[in-house]
Amino acid sequence: MSAAAHWADALARWAIPKEILDAAPEGPWGFPPSLFAWTPERAAAESGATPARQRALEALPDGGSVLDVGVGGGRGSLPLAPPAALVVGVDPSADLLASFSESADRLGVAYRAVHGQWPAVAGDVEPQDVVVCNHVVYNVGDLVPFAAALTDHARRRVVLEMTAEHPQSNLNEAWRVLHGIERPTSPGGLDAVAVLEEMGIDVNVEEGERRFNPAGGNRAELVTFARRRLCLAPERDAEVDALLGPDFESPLRRVFTLWWDGSA
Repeated sequence: MSAAAHWADALARWAIPKEILDAAPEGPWGFPPSLFAWTPERAAAESGATPARQRALEALPDGGSVLDVGVGGGRGSLPLAPPAALVVGVDPSADLLASFSESADRLGVAYRAVHGQWPAVAGDVEPQDVVVCNHVVYNVGDLVPFAAALTDHARRRVVLEMTAEHPQSNLNEAWRVLHGIERPTSPGGLDAVAVLEEMGIDVNVEEGERRFNPAGGNRAELVTFARRRLCLAPERDAEVDALLGPDFESPLRRVFTLWWDGSA
C-alpha cells in the first residue's frame, strides 16, 4: 500500500459509527469561532514565536505576503504581520472567516478572505511568498493534491504544523467509557511525512512539545466542544467534564513542524 493510500485508509477509520451519529442531538463537527479567535489575550499568552512561525518568518521578506490555508481565527498567520503586509485566509467556515477578518481589521493587517475548501478553491487564489497550514491535514483524506496545491502557491516556502498524533485521540478514553468503542490511533505525523516524501518533496521535520489552550481558560467552552465531538446531549456536560480531567484545559501535545520549498 502506498503512503498516500495508508493515510487515507487510516483517516477513514475515524468515521463515527452511523448509529451514534444518527442519535447525536447536534452535529459533532465544526469549530466555534470563540474557541479559535485570535484575541489580544491569546496573542499575549503566545508572545514567543512557535517553530512554525519561526520557519515562516525566516522565509518572509519585508512587505511580503502569506497564504493561510485553513485560517480559522488567524492564529497561524496574523502574528506574521509584520513583516507580512498581506494575509490571504482560506477556510470552509464562513463564521471562522468572519472571526479572522475581525481580528485582521483590529490589528490593521491587510487581508483577503476566501470562503471554500482547499484545494477546490486554489484556482481562485494567487501565489504568495509563504504558505502556512496549521492543524488541518487530519481533515484531509486525499493529501496528495492538497499538498501539491500548497506547494504550487508558495513562492518561497510552505510551513505546515500538525500534532504528532490525531488531534481527537485525547478523547479516545471518553469514547471507550461513554460509548464502549475503541477509536483508532493512526495516522500520525510521520505518516504525513511519508506521503510528502512519496510525492518527491524534500521535507524538513522539526518535532517539539507545546501546550494548547484555544479557549483561553474557558473550561465550559472546552467541555461543550468535547461533548459535541462525543455526540452527546448537553445534560451530559458534567459527566464529560469529569472524564476529561484537568489536563484537557491545557494539554501538552507533541507537534510536528514541516517545511519545504515552494514552486510558484
